[in-house]
Amino acid sequence: MAEQMSVDAPPPTAPTAATGVHYDFQDAQSGDLGALAAIADAMKSDSLADRLESLKRLGVLALAMGEERTRDELIPFLDESIDDEDELLLSLAEVLGDFVQYVGGPKYAYVLLRPLENLAAAEETAVESINKLVDVMDQPQVEEFLIPSIARLSSGEWFTSRSSAAGLYAAAYGKVTDAIQSKLRAGYEALCKDETPMIRRAAAANLEGLVGRIEKDHVVTFAIPNFRRLAGDDQDSVRLLTVEPLVAITKRLDTEECRSLLGESVQRLCGDKSWRVRYMVADHFVAVATNIKDRGLQEELVNVAIALMHDNEAEVRGAICTQLDGLADLAPPEAIVARLQGPLQELVDDPSQHVRATLAKHIGALCRVFGKDGTIEHLLPLLLRLLKDTFPDVRLNIISKLDVVDRVVGIDSLSQSLLPAIVELAEDKQWRVRLAIIEYVPLIASQLGVHFFDEQLSNLCMSWLGDPVYSIREAATTNLKKLTEVFGVDWARSTIIPKILAMATHPNYLYRMTTIFAITTIAPSVTPEIVRDLILPSLEGLVNDPIPNIRFNVAKSMEPLTAALRRSPDTAPLEASIIRPTLARLEEDSDPDVRFFAHRSLLAIDSQAAAAVAV
Repeated sequence: MAEQMSVDAPPPTAPTAATGVHYDFQDAQSGDLGALAAIADAMKSDSLADRLESLKRLGVLALAMGEERTRDELIPFLDESIDDEDELLLSLAEVLGDFVQYVGGPKYAYVLLRPLENLAAAEETAVESINKLVDVMDQPQVEEFLIPSIARLSSGEWFTSRSSAAGLYAAAYGKVTDAIQSKLRAGYEALCKDETPMIRRAAAANLEGLVGRIEKDHVVTFAIPNFRRLAGDDQDSVRLLTVEPLVAITKRLDTEECRSLLGESVQRLCGDKSWRVRYMVADHFVAVATNIKDRGLQEELVNVAIALMHDNEAEVRGAICTQLDGLADLAPPEAIVARLQGPLQELVDDPSQHVRATLAKHIGALCRVFGKDGTIEHLLPLLLRLLKDTFPDVRLNIISKLDVVDRVVGIDSLSQSLLPAIVELAEDKQWRVRLAIIEYVPLIASQLGVHFFDEQLSNLCMSWLGDPVYSIREAATTNLKKLTEVFGVDWARSTIIPKILAMATHPNYLYRMTTIFAITTIAPSVTPEIVRDLILPSLEGLVNDPIPNIRFNVAKSMEPLTAALRRSPDTAPLEASIIRPTLARLEEDSDPDVRFFAHRSLLAIDSQAAAAVAV
């Protein structure tokens, strides 16, 4: 085999595997023959790391050998070299799936089937690579090479072989004659009846793909009988995998067929004794119910959904909560409102914090069905209870979805019922909850108006600037910029900016630092005159701050302030009279970081000036 795998020039003296020499692949990309020989030798090394590395460079070796020699020598060598190292098998399967270009293109894709078939007999991950080949193979290749391969894998002794075969039927089905399709259906049915649970699991997992390829008549005569067989399996690991095929089958049937052929099976799965099966049903509940199309059966399924909300397992209750939006469309609004009130009350007090968090994330979707009056009467009290939940994720999920509630009930109702709780959460010990409140404040402010904001929320927004968590302080400065855009520059000048600048003399350096961050952030949103009259004088006082971090942040702030001053001819001269002298002074600071940032700001200002002149 060593002679068979030789490259076009003799390699340097190849060390034996026993010497443990590390192979150098660095020159392989350029086609260096010694490096190519190293790849070939490494493929036979005892070192797993060397063999894995050689597989990554296999394309380079194939290019050097040429398409014909790759087909005649390299691929047979790989086929004969397959061992039992899982990591190596996985890597080789992935490589071969993208190897068509090296063997001569799609007309020679079949060459790769043999090693991949051998890999599939031991490693199911090879299935994906074989299916890639099927995409580029024509019908004669599929019938001559792939179909016999599927037959061999389907009758293999090891369960991995038959499991892999289950993943190949769907890709092959659309590229063969009717007669061969009939054989494929028979072969797949045999896998569905296999005595090994692992094989039946594979058949259930891949049935969905096959359902999408077969003709409508065969959905009824082939897919549904096998679905029923698998859905009634004694192994819950098989039954839970039939939910996705069920969704695919319902898409192919009309209303009456869904009711007559699937109604009983759906009911049985929904009440399955295994919570894992019920979880899968709950997780796909709306998809199944919507595809069934029969309104009467859909309304019956609402009762099933309510039963799942009372399930003993928290995972099942959480999964059905994710379906609330689609669930609301399965029955008339008045019926949904009447039937969900009780279960929702219980879910709000669910002992599982995961269930409550999931409910909090999705309950807002029901507002459109409950309507304004129904939401105010029935849902807002539930939202308020969730806002006061002891688990932070519950509170966070409610806050992040308040805009959905706002669109239905209006900000007035929302503020009267929920705003006190929101203000309370603004001081929550969990910083992510505080962050979510900050991000929601501009929306509240734009709806409630400046007067309400100044009375209820202004001091709150300023308090965030002194928060011990940096992310909160950063978000608070961005929040002030957005509020300036909402309420206008005059409001900012009289209300917010004086409070920000007052912190410039605070004894705690973090407050002084936040002052710099805040005015730098809002500078683009205010007028150049405000920068001149209010902001620059405060910054000049911080130039001599004893803390170096303050001084170098002053230096950094000069760049955006210069851009703001240049917007007006009245303030542009301040660049020369104040900005540049200040930065020049900071360039001579005793601290190296201050000097660095001062110099960088000067360079940036010069660059901006040059760009402006060029324009």
